[in-house]
Amino acid sequence: MPYTLDQLNAMTKADFVAVVGPAFEDTPAIAAQVWAQRPFTSVADLHQRMVAIAQALSAADKLALIKAHPDLGTRVAMAEASVAEQSKAGLNTLNAEEYELFQRLNLDYKNKFGFPFILAVAGHTKGSILENFGQRLRNSTDEEIATALLEIETIARSRLEAWTQSSSSPSML
Repeated sequence: MPYTLDQLNAMTKADFVAVVGPAFEDTPAIAAQVWAQRPFTSVADLHQRMVAIAQALSAADKLALIKAHPDLGTRVAMAEASVAEQSKAGLNTLNAEEYELFQRLNLDYKNKFGFPFILAVAGHTKGSILENFGQRLRNSTDEEIATALLEIETIARSRLEAWTQSSSSPSML
């Protein structure tokens, strides 16, 4: 259910973290920290404040944030938002050959960089995701850490936009 900014701004810390915490995969501490910065004037404002907190994380915590994300095309349990995002890109309907290819690329990527391949899959197809894998496997670790963090910010923005209604609605209050 989408929430209005008024509703988000009025939530208890626990409720706010429950609703907004999944924007940054398995890292509810970002939502817990941003809660004190209410009120938010827009989704963009909320997102930018969350991004500022994420950017201020230590290198180890940034790596933990990256590692919290699931592999693309995997069949293991993952956050509801990740399931929905991957499904829209067709990753829930991989045939056996495609599944094996994604698993091999995920493994190659993890072996090279030490963390999962992260891509904001909205607007992507299986083919474009595979192209991204191929291109990014050529990057350095530092480039991939930076790219992964930018992709995480994009994912968070998309999630926040999906979960937030732009204006108050009497039926929602």
